[in-house]
Amino acid sequence: MSGHYFEFKNVSKSFGENDVLKDVSFFVEQGETAVIMGRSGVGKSVSLKLLLGFLQPDSGQIIVAGKDVTNWTEEQFSQIRRCVTMVFQSGALFDSLTVEENVAFPLETRGEHEDLEKVDATVQRLLDELELREFAYRLPSDLSTGVKRAVAIARALAEDPEAILYDEPTTMVDPLMAAHMSDLIAGLKAKLHKTSIVVTHDTHLAKKLADRVIFLQEGRLGFFGTWQELEKSREPFLRNFLAQDELIPALDATA
Repeated sequence: MSGHYFEFKNVSKSFGENDVLKDVSFFVEQGETAVIMGRSGVGKSVSLKLLLGFLQPDSGQIIVAGKDVTNWTEEQFSQIRRCVTMVFQSGALFDSLTVEENVAFPLETRGEHEDLEKVDATVQRLLDELELREFAYRLPSDLSTGVKRAVAIARALAEDPEAILYDEPTTMVDPLMAAHMSDLIAGLKAKLHKTSIVVTHDTHLAKKLADRVIFLQEGRLGFFGTWQELEKSREPFLRNFLAQDELIPALDATA
């Protein structure tokens, strides 16, 4: 049993000739929110899929919920996915179910459907927390991308997981909805204190959420530390990345 809730120890993953992750190590303590950042194609989403067993590492060791899951079977992973849930970029909602039914689905399939009052109370609480009450009886096809994401978060929380993984929660939505999603996730963090990993390119979201920052640079770990340490870093690739959103000034090349 490791002391860390999530951990990568020297993890590498390639797809053919493409080395997506090269000898990457980081950890996330229980109750913390870590943010994985970096440019497109650097293995951010791949890292989440490795944690949940949707992909297998080529080498290295992976810890989830304090357990070494490196060589686990699909059956073993299916058990841990009850403790650790993932909010996919697509939302992955059931098209034929209303918002309310989508949120209730994990509870009903887990065998709690005998206590319908308890299920309904949980669903109504989550609809309120994620500000989805007005959408309760709508189908996913009637919803914006941002609202679908909020529904996916509510559904993930319905199972009361220990940890939640978010894959680009504010991408492909307008700035107003991105800010709203940031506020929702930050509010959930403050209220629920669940261990979380957020993959994002959104520096404003990252600054709001991160207890730790994992920055991937060309497949390697470019930075691992707190947001305050990140802002103080003199590494040009970090400063230039953050300068795109004017969070810190870029390094003057002549300095």
